[in-house]
Parts: sequence; structure tokens; C-alpha cells
Amino acid sequence: MKPHGTKIALCFLLALVLSPAASFASETIAPPPLAPARPVIDRYWGVDVTDDYRYMENVADPEVLAWVRAQNDHAARRLESHPAREAIAEHVKELMRAETSSYYGIVRRGGVTFAIKRQPPKQQPFLVVLESLDEANDERILVDPNALDPEGGISIDFFEPSPSGRSVAVSLSEHGTEDGTLFIYRVDTGERLPDEIPRVNGGTAGGDAAWAASEDALYYTRYPYPGERPEEDLPFYQQVWRHELGTDISEDTYVLGESFPKIAEIAFASSIDGKKILARVSDGDGGEHEFWLLREDGNWVRFARFEDGIEQARFGADRALYVLSRDGAPRKKILRLSSDEPDLARAAILVPETEGVLQSFLPTSSRLYVIEMIGGPTRLRVYDLEGRDLGVVPFGEVVTVSGPARWEGNRVLVRRESIIDPPAWFEVDPEWAEPRATALVSTSPADFGDHEVRRVFAAADDGVKIPVDLVFRKGTPLDGTAPLLLGAYGSYGISQRPGFRATRIVWTEQGGISATACVRGGGEYGDEWHRAANREKKRRSMEDLASAARYLAKEGFTSPDRLALEGGSAGGLLVYGTMALHPDVAAAVVSHVGIADAIRSEFSPNGEFNITEFGTVKNETEFLGMLDYSPVHRIRDGVEYPAVLSLTGINDPRVEPWQPFKMTARLQAAGSPNPVLLRVSTKSGHGGGSLSQREERAVDVYCFLFDRLGVEYRPIAR
Repeated sequence: MKPHGTKIALCFLLALVLSPAASFASETIAPPPLAPARPVIDRYWGVDVTDDYRYMENVADPEVLAWVRAQNDHAARRLESHPAREAIAEHVKELMRAETSSYYGIVRRGGVTFAIKRQPPKQQPFLVVLESLDEANDERILVDPNALDPEGGISIDFFEPSPSGRSVAVSLSEHGTEDGTLFIYRVDTGERLPDEIPRVNGGTAGGDAAWAASEDALYYTRYPYPGERPEEDLPFYQQVWRHELGTDISEDTYVLGESFPKIAEIAFASSIDGKKILARVSDGDGGEHEFWLLREDGNWVRFARFEDGIEQARFGADRALYVLSRDGAPRKKILRLSSDEPDLARAAILVPETEGVLQSFLPTSSRLYVIEMIGGPTRLRVYDLEGRDLGVVPFGEVVTVSGPARWEGNRVLVRRESIIDPPAWFEVDPEWAEPRATALVSTSPADFGDHEVRRVFAAADDGVKIPVDLVFRKGTPLDGTAPLLLGAYGSYGISQRPGFRATRIVWTEQGGISATACVRGGGEYGDEWHRAANREKKRRSMEDLASAARYLAKEGFTSPDRLALEGGSAGGLLVYGTMALHPDVAAAVVSHVGIADAIRSEFSPNGEFNITEFGTVKNETEFLGMLDYSPVHRIRDGVEYPAVLSLTGINDPRVEPWQPFKMTARLQAAGSPNPVLLRVSTKSGHGGGSLSQREERAVDVYCFLFDRLGVEYRPIAR
């Protein structure tokens, strides 16, 4: 549900997928079992709140499991009865198993380049050492979860190379639990050392590691071990510990964290030589951070507090410390201060607030590379270390430029993609007139050459313009008849950036439109855009999405009976809430691992981390705002709601599976005539999963949406 501070962002990646078909043979399928209502009444601030399905929070209860199995079986029969399912599945597999590769998480240490590689038909991404940027597949596999479990049950949470590139620490977890154990590998031989450190990563606060400069020890994030705290506190109280290679973990030493919040999330960054380490400590998921510095003398000092508004910090090659600040600058600014004695009061403004929202940055020997966002799309701007603007690197319009990753000297690596162009890595050098393409380019059997990308702006009910990005085949009728799938996220200040998805063509080649709305709660226009729709104001995201849906119908892109909403994690909360508040704007809703009961969310481990984003019942204003948007509490008996497909994983550590359980039960009890389906995976967690699991989910979503939007799937000759 959230992007943890790990080296690889494994948060949920929403795939906006769609395609057409005929209707289910539902008349031969028995209805799903209604869950018994057993009301529990809580009183907050003088308001009684009824929870008919509190018992579902015990996911292991045999009665709950029996109901889930029956719901899952019913949904499977409905979805598998689709007359075009076999053809849809064939097309999905063709796209998702195509012999193409993609690279991310690129890190260069000591002349060695590491990357995570995804290469179907392998079930999971794996860690490689790149020998060259100019030869495709010129690499050596270092850690392959597919070799450890051919069925795809093991995945990499994060990795961290040592300063010389001689060793690498890798966190591995099983079946979507994100309960990571840290292992150490020698890079030259691939040998795994005996060191094995459990509980470094989790679904609540993520995890990370940083090497000592000597490379004979490392610092790591650590959750409490059983017996150190009560069982209910084991997903909290993350701290920093130190491990000496070759020693038993019982000899590891506590370093930092006793003063940290219960919901602390820790991420590290190191200087190039490894002699200094930064620890970013987040107070849950609301965007507040403090920063600690491990100096060369071995002492940790805090130089930024939660209220200081610092979001990122990186070491420069000039012994300076560069920080990204929103203090007095909602679109953010970059400061420079000494890394020996960091003092924010004496920091110099290197890059002031500009038109674009500053997203990330990388200082090199004489340049500062900065990623800027303009309402969703991003660009790369270059400065010298005196703050002089040297211009934008030409990558095109309506694209996503991400990174940059350190390469050599002033040269960096940057990843570029668009809605219709697969990701590709480029070298950027200030001496060159334009970027140089590397061999790290993804290909795809999906050809979007005959497609149009369009950005429109929907007026929200308060007049604010909401960007909506559309992609469709040229010549698609814009007369209200086209089916349209509208996705959004709208939380944590995370922005909806233009991104390539091969499976999108399954929908667009049938005449459909794929749309993404940049609603408030995201970060497309800076901190104010985010703060306009968090805590008690979260409903604003849902009103924005409803306004975008109405705009698209009004302008002839679609009609309400041809429109579907899709969202994942916090985006699942968004589409649940939009449907509950505005049941007339869409015909179908797909929620992946979505929150449904905002009132009870904070009483689960990861829900407590989300208080700073979604609010708490312990504050009257926030409680009233939460009750106003909490989807399961906004459902009314006798209302015709859109058809709903909820997908979840039984091992999800971020959004507990009882959240979609409750929503399914409440919608079915409300008596809406449209299908309410629940699909539960027993071997996955918060989205992601193996390639086979992702394929199965995509096919289920296609079949559901094709049916509910009334589009007949016609295979396209290829």
C-alpha cells in the first residue's frame, strides 16, 4: 500500500488492464453465501459506529475461511465461465511472457554495476551484475529466486552492495509476506556466506541495510524478535543494529532507535566511500521524516526533525550534503550543507522552488541532476554545483524520466518511458548534446504506433482542474460509446506518472480507452496537492475521481454504463469510496488489495503506520472525516451499485484481507442487483506475486470488465 524506503520499491504496481466479451452464464451458477451480520457497536466522540462483520478480522477463524472459500469458488465459476476466457488468457500470456527484459534498481559500486532484472517467463525478478551497457544480456546472474523456488514463491525485497562492490546483502521473503531475511553474497563467485539475519524487512515498515566502510560489518533494520516485545508489537519498533560478518546474530549490537516512533520506517544512504551513512526515519506514511548521520568518528547525530520538512538527503562528491526540502516551498527546493557538521540553519539554497515539483536529485563531481514533475510527466534538468540552471535534457513530452543512477564522474544513467514506449536506460553526460541510448531497452509485442495520447483537464466540484491522461487507437469514436477504464491512486503524495503497460493494448485494440486521473492526495503538483486530500480530507480524492468520470462522459469519451474504475491498495480505497459515494458514475469497479473500513484500519499493524495519511479515531475532526469517506460505512441498503470485483492475497501484510472481505459482505447484504465478486490468492500478498499469479489476476479482471461493460472480445490477427 505504500512505498517503503527500500532499495527496490516493491509497493503495489497497478496494471490498468481491460478487454471486451459476452456475458457470464450466471443463470447456472448459485449465488454466493451471505455472511451473517453480528453487530458490534463502538462509540467515538458521541457517535455510534456499527460493525456487522468485526468477526472477519480473525482471518484464521474456520467460519470465516469457509465463507471465503465459498466466495472464491463462486467468483472463479463466474469468471471462468466467460466465453472468451481462453482467447483472453492466450493474449495475456503472449504479452506478459514475451521474451523481453527490463532492468530497474541500478546501482554502481566500486566499478561494478548491479541491477534487478525481470525476464519472462521467469516467475520472479532476479539480481544481476552488468558487464556492459552496450550489449544486451551481457550480464551474470548473482541471486536468482527462481532457482531457489521454481514456482515463484521467493522474491527479493531489497539489495545493497558494499562500497567496493565485492559483496552484496540481499533480503529474501516468501509468498508475499515481505518477512525478509538478509543474506550475504560474494560478487565474484556468487557464494552465499553463512551469515543469516532474520526480521530485517516487513510489510509494515519495509527494511534496509548499509555497509560499514571496512566491509566487514553492516548496519541493518531490525524488527523485535519474538519474546523481546508482546506479540502484537512485533511489526513495530524498527531499530538499527550492527552485524559483524562471520559472527552469530546473538552478538549483534543495538545502534539506534530507542527514541524513534513506534511506527518508524528506516532507510539508509551512504557516501561514495562508505565512511558516512544517513538514516532517514519516517513517522509512518504521512511524509514526515527525520535524518540521522553516522559521522566518520562513529557517532550518530540528528540534523533534521520531523517538523523540518526534509524529504530526501544525499551525499555529494564534494563532502557536502544535499537535501530536498518543502519547508516554505510546497514544490520543494534543494539545500546544501556540510556533511561534517550538518546544520539546517546554515544551509544554502542551491535550487529554489521552481515551476516544477522537484522529485529527486543526484549530485556528481560538478553537476546536480534533478527530476522535475509537471502535473504527472517528468523531465531531467541539470545544474552546476553553484546552482546555475544548465537546461533540460531532451527526452520528449508526456514521458516519465526516473533515476538518475550514479555511473562515472558526471555521467549518470536515466530511465525513460511513456504510455506508448517501453522503458529504456540512457547515459547522460554534460559534454553530450543529447542522451545516449544503452542496450538496456525493453521491447514488447504490443505496438502502440497507431495510438493517440491525450491529456485533458476535468473540473472538480470546487473548480480545481484534475489532469487525466488518455490513450486510445486513432479513429476511436468519441461519441460516448467507447468503454473506458479509469484508474487513479491519490495518496501519500505519490504521483501518477506516464508508464508503459503492454497489456493495455488488449483493451485499446478493441476500441477501448484507458485513462488515468491525477487526483488530489497525490504529489503531481507538490505538497499542497497531497495535503488537500489526506487525513480527514481524504474524501476529496474520491470527489475528484467522480468529477473526472463525469467529465469523461460529458465530453463524449464514454458513458456511465460503459465506464469502469480500477485502483490498487490506497487506490483500492479510492475506487471503493468513489463507488459508495457516487454509485452512478460507473458500471463496474475493480479493487486490488483495497482498504474498505477506514475506521478499523488503524487497529491493524500496518494501519497504524497509515494514521498519518488517513487519520485516526483518536482525533474528533479526523474521525468525523474518516466516517465521511470510509467505504463500508457509506454503503446503503437498496441502492444499485456498480458490479464489483475485489482481489486480495491471504498473506497481505499491508492491507489485511479482511478489508475486502468486509466490503464484499456489506455490498452483498445491501441487495444491489449487480455481481459482487471476491477473488483471494492463498500464495501471495500485497499484489505482485509470481508471473503466473499476475497473469491469472489479469485474466480475471479482463473477463469481469468485458462482461460488465458489454464488449464482445474479438481476437485480433497478429
